[in-house]
Amino acid sequence: MAHGAVLLRSNLLTAEQLEALTTDHRKAGLSPGEVAMLDVVEKIVLHAYKVTPGDIEGLRDHGFSDEEVVDIVLAASARSFMSKALDALGAEPGEEYEANPILARIGRVRPLT
Repeated sequence: MAHGAVLLRSNLLTAEQLEALTTDHRKAGLSPGEVAMLDVVEKIVLHAYKVTPGDIEGLRDHGFSDEEVVDIVLAASARSFMSKALDALGAEPGEEYEANPILARIGRVRPLT
């Protein structure tokens, strides 16, 4: 939820887009490159061993450099690790996130971890 708060404050996404990201990123009004990136991120989080050279090449086809591809893979992997660790430890979000109705609503949606 912290990432959602940052996205809302920075006006990078609307509340509707943020909420759509929690259910189906393909319906969040993102660019084709962003959708392709999130498709690969989802694959990394759920089944990293199934990521293929074709998936990586698909990111390049959408204009991502090799450095950006590495950033995408590392960020998705690190976020997945942290989410799993926090889930295992029973960590709960801070009050500031629960106070925001949008973040409280999306926080109840089970993330991909």
